[in-house]
Amino acid sequence: MHPANSSRLLSLDLVRGTALLGILLLNIVGFGMPEAAYFNPRAYGGWHGADLAAWLVNFLFFDGRMRGLFSFLFGASLLIVTDAGAAAGRDPARAHYARMGWLLVFGLAHLWLVWSGDILAHYALVGMLAFPLRTLPVSRLLSLGTVLVLVSTALFGTFAHDAWRMSLLPHTTQGAFTALVNAFGMPPPSRIASELAVHRGDYAGMVGQRFGDYATSPLAMLLVYGWETLGYMLFGMAALRTGLLAGAWPRATYRRWWLRCWAIALPVYALLATWLIAEKFSLFAVLMAAVTLPGLVRPVMILGWACLILYAARPEGWLTRRVAAAGRMAFSNYLATSLLCVWFFDGYGLGWFGYLSRWQLYPVVLGVWALLLLWSQPWLSVFRYGPLEWLWRSLARGSLQPIRNSLANRSQSH
Repeated sequence: MHPANSSRLLSLDLVRGTALLGILLLNIVGFGMPEAAYFNPRAYGGWHGADLAAWLVNFLFFDGRMRGLFSFLFGASLLIVTDAGAAAGRDPARAHYARMGWLLVFGLAHLWLVWSGDILAHYALVGMLAFPLRTLPVSRLLSLGTVLVLVSTALFGTFAHDAWRMSLLPHTTQGAFTALVNAFGMPPPSRIASELAVHRGDYAGMVGQRFGDYATSPLAMLLVYGWETLGYMLFGMAALRTGLLAGAWPRATYRRWWLRCWAIALPVYALLATWLIAEKFSLFAVLMAAVTLPGLVRPVMILGWACLILYAARPEGWLTRRVAAAGRMAFSNYLATSLLCVWFFDGYGLGWFGYLSRWQLYPVVLGVWALLLLWSQPWLSVFRYGPLEWLWRSLARGSLQPIRNSLANRSQSH
């Protein structure tokens, strides 16, 4: 652990590490199957038996919540980094925008050269918007975050309304309707075949497809998802200031808030899942029950997740230390996960894309988890930062930063 502020950093790293591991439960579908399968199990990969069970567990507990935890933590980390920079005599704005600029570069490289599901470029752009809001009082952070989440929910509701309206027209061949079907519905076999061919092809073909389809996607993602992401970052700032993410609350308080939040959110998710299954994952049902309405209760369950993680934490426990180490170098581990998974699934690696059913993806998840948990702590016993954290820090500050631990700090990390 870091020699200073170790309890605060342990709590943040533990939550971040859990989110890092948990988000692969959702991203694995994006790595291994055509696009529409992420939201709609009927589109590809099976939607009965074990496949339906795999979808249901993720929908009830993880979908959107792990990404939300990352967003909470990004907001909290923004406060910590800017405060530390100011304390060290650096201009907070200059330091922050240098960090976000380089994160955007990393994100675009990841998006175009590695995997189309990149989130780093999005966080860089939203992080630029979040910086001026960091000085708001907690009450304003919470109220503005709530407004942003409501705006996001209303925006997604318009997509559902458009799908319903266009489905009533005699010829639903409009480009907008086709795009919704391809992303959230059941794409035609020709679309599925095209995606399979690209992912099972060579690397040059994959890169060409990414540049063609995702050249401006960070801007589009900012317009669509940026409202919610910014709201979550503000919630994360408030959670740090109130002591929640700093691990400062009594364990009984974490337990009480975890149970309260899940008691509110889980029944709603269960009702939405029941509707989706009853409607056999129709386009309108997916857009309403999987995309739009969860936005109203997702922040509540994200808060519950943070409280559960910190309630269950055992600072000296083997698993706690391993997960926290993975979270401390989440940037390196996020990109390592992408490199591993594209090698597993794309044609220039093992070529498993589209060959596994939904439930069969999860042994791959367990294997990746094991690698991340095994390598992170030994690395941090020697080095202060993960390799990409060090590179990012060095680029943002304009000089090579020290990376090796001192012998004293190294002994503390064991």
